[in-house]
Amino acid sequence: MTGHDLNVLRQLLSWQQEGHKVWLITVVGTYGSSPRQPGSMCALRSDGLLLGSVSGGCIEDDLVSLVKQHQLSTSSAEIKIYGANQEEQLRYKLPCGGQLRLLIEPVLDRTWLEAVVTAIESQKLIKRQVTLDSLQVTCAHAISHEPVVSEQEGSLSFVYGPRLRLLIIGAAETSFYLANMATALDYQVFVCDPRPEMQETWQHEQSTLLTMMPDDAVVSLQPDLNTAVVALTHDPKLDDMALLEALKSAAFYVGALGAKTNNDKRRERLQLFDLTQQEIDRLHGPVGLQIGSKTPAEIAVAISAELIAVRRDRIHTPQLTSSVDKVTV
Repeated sequence: MTGHDLNVLRQLLSWQQEGHKVWLITVVGTYGSSPRQPGSMCALRSDGLLLGSVSGGCIEDDLVSLVKQHQLSTSSAEIKIYGANQEEQLRYKLPCGGQLRLLIEPVLDRTWLEAVVTAIESQKLIKRQVTLDSLQVTCAHAISHEPVVSEQEGSLSFVYGPRLRLLIIGAAETSFYLANMATALDYQVFVCDPRPEMQETWQHEQSTLLTMMPDDAVVSLQPDLNTAVVALTHDPKLDDMALLEALKSAAFYVGALGAKTNNDKRRERLQLFDLTQQEIDRLHGPVGLQIGSKTPAEIAVAISAELIAVRRDRIHTPQLTSSVDKVTV
């Protein structure tokens, strides 16, 4: 889920609180090439105001037309298919063979909406299940590898909140910039630093500060294929502790700050412990794309860019065998 999706839900809640009739439209399935992924959403008001996107624009225009003509149900949810044939694909400017399945859902009770918005703002995952005919909604805690959208007979489930996790070792300036960027990229951010003087000066409200030792922090998070671990303390005693556990985990990315010479020495140290060569080869060090970064903010940009590149399979990282599938977001 992106920050824009959160804005859609906030606006939907605001409109509902003001007494407007509102609908939440969500992409629940795609076929062929599609401009939006399942889970993409928009908020629609009875007077035609719309925020968000489920396509490139033509489908949104049709939804606005439908609501102005009072053709959307105010008592039950429905699934509408766009692009069922070539004529519709041309009309709605869908890519060749593209098809979208949308859930059009009137929002009558804002209780679940408040719960979802609160959970997302708290950087927590929440799962919502809606029964199509009765609009009955239930919310529960979700886990990171659950699909964004799942369909059952007569109902649909949605998972909201950060789909990815980032554990940063070290509460320094570079960590602050990286935490900001990672939050914008839909990561749930954890920052670990056992040093009291660093804990006292850490100020990043959207991240969770962990005061335990780095290896304990990695173990407690149980990194999966949607988790990245980045060591930024410049202190081998702290960084290496985290890496020893992270490199054995299923984390999709493990990186460490430092020049090439320092990271070569780090790899030599890691060989003294119970790590295989395959596990050591997973280390990204020096961390981040090599774009000439110098300042803390620039280094954070380079790390963020490399996280994106690895997730999008632009850079290969050896992965350990895991029973948990990676979530595509």
